[in-house]
Amino acid sequence: MKRSIFFLLAICSFASWGQLPQKNYALTNVNLFNGVDNRIITGSVIYVNGKIEKIGKAGEAIPKEYEIIDCQNNYAIPGMMDAHTHINNLESAKRALMSGVTTFRTAGVSAYQDVSLRDLAKSGRIAGPVVIPAGVFVTPNPGETILADPRLGVLINGVNTDDELKLLVNVNIDRGAEVIKTRGTERAGLPETDPRQQSYTQRQLKVIIDEAAKRNVPVMIHAHGDEGARAAVAAGARSIEHGTFLSDETLKLMKEKGCFLVPTYITLEDLTKPGGDYSGAVLELRGRFMMPAAEKVFKKAHALGVKIATGADNDYTPVSTSRISLECEHYVRMGMTNFEAIQSATVVAAELLRIQDKTGRIQPGFEADIVIIPGNPLEDIRALQDALIVMSNGHVALKRLPFGKE
Repeated sequence: MKRSIFFLLAICSFASWGQLPQKNYALTNVNLFNGVDNRIITGSVIYVNGKIEKIGKAGEAIPKEYEIIDCQNNYAIPGMMDAHTHINNLESAKRALMSGVTTFRTAGVSAYQDVSLRDLAKSGRIAGPVVIPAGVFVTPNPGETILADPRLGVLINGVNTDDELKLLVNVNIDRGAEVIKTRGTERAGLPETDPRQQSYTQRQLKVIIDEAAKRNVPVMIHAHGDEGARAAVAAGARSIEHGTFLSDETLKLMKEKGCFLVPTYITLEDLTKPGGDYSGAVLELRGRFMMPAAEKVFKKAHALGVKIATGADNDYTPVSTSRISLECEHYVRMGMTNFEAIQSATVVAAELLRIQDKTGRIQPGFEADIVIIPGNPLEDIRALQDALIVMSNGHVALKRLPFGKE
């Protein structure tokens, strides 16, 4: 009964208007993967006082001010990160958190819901996830998103000139965006577009990147096709999103410039299957063609040492089937070690998002973003799929243990 009440309180409090209480926790009987060392530290105690305070040893006396959470010899990992999502509401943010994602970067939303979600988490009104918001997509044909801010009405006929590009970049940053999302190529998820077709030119992309850089904001660039992606890398992109058809030349340029790759491979798999976020005969056939191409690019990027971060590219709706845990499973299948795949979802993603000094590892002084899973992920990557406990910003957002009744 106590467990049920605790679980319900944790879930219900996610959408609470009030400030969440900050408690001190001691996570006991836990096997620790800290995100940095390729090993498991057995029988640890993790002390949380808002942030990770201390890593202790099994059997030591717990001070009375700490609430004990018995992890029953399960495994702790740093909270996972989704570097490419379109979450724009509380329920979707909660679904991401329940899957073990404690940080996400948006890749364009219809208005500035992602900024509001960030502020709710930052102010302690919801447990998380931490949000790196992009605001409105900088794209040639913004459609209804011009309604997101009165200043954008002048863009009703498109976003193409230097002044139009600069305006949308600056409105986004004014409204709280911490990254700018734009495009180098067309979409894969629309039957009528070819994802290899270049959209913005290198010069246009440089206008966007240079304008954002004036305010110390990086730019993520959607690009499946090689021509659009190479233009994006040459212009100074922080990351290439998708990168399905990248050439060796472009991958070498990414390595040279320190540009990250966010493959979102799990989304291509979604194209090929019924349900999920995408469906239709054209998309199914397209996905079947794109998956092998994306796998070849992934393997080449990995071999070259291009930094690869995880992104699921979905909205975390009730029908979404893409998850970061499944993306990591694909990374292992395509040649990464378990250790490398988990780092892609933690320390590498944190570096991409420029928050590597705050989160992405379980170490004293870092944010208490911790996920408890049922198995050793260095041996079985599928253990990432079953979050038993999720702690975000020091708050317990999900607690499924113990399973037994008292």
